[in-house]
Amino acid sequence: MAKPFINEDFMLTNEVAKKLYKEYAEQQPIFDFHCHLSPKEIAENKRYDNISEVWLHGDHYKWRMMRTLGIDEEYITGEADDKSKFEAWAKTVPHTVGNPLYHWTHLELKRYFGIDTLLNENTSEEIWKEVNSQLQKEELSVRGILKQSNVKVICTTDDPADDLRYHKMIKEDKEMETKVLPAFRPDKALELTRAEFTDYIRRLGTASGFKIDSYDQLLEALNQRAVYFHEQGCRISDHGIEVIPFEECTKEEASEIFEKAIRNGSITPEEERKYKTFTLLYLGRLYASLNWVMQIHVGALRNNNERMFERLGPDTGFDSIHEFELAKPLNRFMNALDKNDELPKMIIYSLNPVHNKIIASAIGNFQSAGVKGKLQLGSGWWYNDQKDGMIRQMTDLGNIGMLSSFVGMLTDSRSFLSFTRHEYFRRILCNMLGSWVEQGELPEDYDLLGSIVEDVSFYNAAHYFGIDAREEHLTEL
Repeated sequence: MAKPFINEDFMLTNEVAKKLYKEYAEQQPIFDFHCHLSPKEIAENKRYDNISEVWLHGDHYKWRMMRTLGIDEEYITGEADDKSKFEAWAKTVPHTVGNPLYHWTHLELKRYFGIDTLLNENTSEEIWKEVNSQLQKEELSVRGILKQSNVKVICTTDDPADDLRYHKMIKEDKEMETKVLPAFRPDKALELTRAEFTDYIRRLGTASGFKIDSYDQLLEALNQRAVYFHEQGCRISDHGIEVIPFEECTKEEASEIFEKAIRNGSITPEEERKYKTFTLLYLGRLYASLNWVMQIHVGALRNNNERMFERLGPDTGFDSIHEFELAKPLNRFMNALDKNDELPKMIIYSLNPVHNKIIASAIGNFQSAGVKGKLQLGSGWWYNDQKDGMIRQMTDLGNIGMLSSFVGMLTDSRSFLSFTRHEYFRRILCNMLGSWVEQGELPEDYDLLGSIVEDVSFYNAAHYFGIDAREEHLTEL
């Protein structure tokens, strides 16, 4: 009898890889330091009525594939019922061969539902019934999924104006085994050319307890909200920006530009760069004072299809990879903070994989004593979150920097079934190292390689973020 597609040796093509995965990687818990999961669903321990709720609602990765196959938008983001949407996805799955979604789909079916049957148009009915019947079990509630996935820490993505009510509820729940922490994402305070900027500044002022009429008040509001987030356990910020801006700017200039923006004045590209540069540097210094990690996601060219953006809004599958100059502004940005020892720990992700080596070489300029891997090249992100992208990112990091200090994988997902991406990453990591051993490029030293696998899978992140992961051997964090 043939092995099922998702079997114990999935993605492991050599004996060293199998040993590394089974003895060192498989049992490691998960530290998911960047995701878009809903703290409300965690607090309320949401249960899903059907697989489409957890799989298809909000998953623009799948939506793009369905559109590519020519499926009508009615069955993607439209008014079709959930079963019809699932059937449309089942029809799509066989056509995703070569895309990580083919692997992720069957890995999730196997790990959470014990299903080996390949999903397609002919098997959709039986899988729909089987999965939906299992979703009624306690172990497939949101918290049940977290527990069986061995997730120790989740860092969500949260706006500074958020009151964090659900994080507080989770924190107060003594039965909650996973630590769920907010991450500070102040993007809306930087995007001063967007139509909603002035409305957002009013909302941020309301959350801060005072009206924001000046740039000084904006900075005070951001500072105050960061302190509030810190009190709720936040130790990470996140920034999603199209390009790294760096334009010399004084506080007086930034103030004038801000006041012009809230009066709905026209902002030039140079003024936008100045304002963003000064504000990001201010935030970087703030994060350093709080001992936070600053994450920067750069290089997404968003909302390219105007017609669909007007119909569906952002984050619906119409974003792509950007090309731009990175080396000079990135180095200048880090140098401006480093000059007075105000450079925080930082993870830089680029959606454009040609930037891997640029980032790996730039971060090497600003590493510092006492912090292992203070500056990080982030894992393969979004379009690079697949086998070739992960191998390329780790190989580039290893060639130019230090692979063994890498903080590893994250889900960057809105679905609670996406934790299998950590398994996927670990299998790829182990297979890559095993291949190097087979090719005579590394010794078959399991003390060395096993410790690297364990560190990249979990321990590096746990130590780097300084968050107690509720492991006895990490209590010193």
